[in-house]
Amino acid sequence: MSKTWFITGAGRGFGKEFAASALGRGDRVAATARNADDLRELTAKYGEAVLPLTLDVTDRAAVFEAVTAAATVFGTIDVVVNNAGYGLFGAVEEITEQQLRDQLEVNLFGVLHVTQAVLPILREQGSGHIVQISTIGGVAAFPTLGGYHASKWALEGLSESLAQEVKPFGIKVTLVEPGPYSTDWAGSSAVHAEPQPQYEPVREMLRSASASSTPGDPTAAGPAILKIVDAERPPLRVFFGEQPTLIAPHVYQQRLAEWQQWNELSLEAHGARSSTEAPAAR
Repeated sequence: MSKTWFITGAGRGFGKEFAASALGRGDRVAATARNADDLRELTAKYGEAVLPLTLDVTDRAAVFEAVTAAATVFGTIDVVVNNAGYGLFGAVEEITEQQLRDQLEVNLFGVLHVTQAVLPILREQGSGHIVQISTIGGVAAFPTLGGYHASKWALEGLSESLAQEVKPFGIKVTLVEPGPYSTDWAGSSAVHAEPQPQYEPVREMLRSASASSTPGDPTAAGPAILKIVDAERPPLRVFFGEQPTLIAPHVYQQRLAEWQQWNELSLEAHGARSSTEAPAAR
């Protein structure tokens, strides 16, 4: 049975690959982009199976209008992919307050707008799948990406709560956590803070590490997301690419070891008596 998709940021990168894979197998896609020209290739190839929508996800009213238009034209929405977003590069000392606010407006509040707009439709249907495009940077953090991580760590918490809230309505939620890919995420889509020379050694270290890694192929992400949305029991979290599968276990091993190292202090901080101790006899 074909599905109807609502995909933000569908004009390029992951969003375009997701849309092309869905359309290629006969699904229908409401594809949104800030620039309508970015959607021309999809509409030229797939015709009426594509509903092109110009959308800035930070405009809450426009988001609700776009979702309503998609539901009106296609009659249903089965899969929602919150893909629109960008990277903010800069050390925490370097980024401006406005840059961080703008990052949160797109990567977090944009997702909130879309999610809140589609939920009444999905609840009424008693079905649906919301796919949040996060990142390995949603569970691990790296230098000069603090603002970006702030948006994605917030997205992870928001989405995990969401998954528990909407499960009784038959709605599924998945966080996709990609590693580095050959997309425009770090290119023209990115925002860079004014660099301070004190942090140049940190940036040089990151450049050296990046030079030794092989980014993933974005065209492989399209078929992968089809398997997720077709699964009877899709994951809450799933990595895309090789690097997250190597990074995450190391990160969590470090966290567990440190928590255990400081476990005695944690119990002391509970107060006079931990929950494992029996009450003193009188």
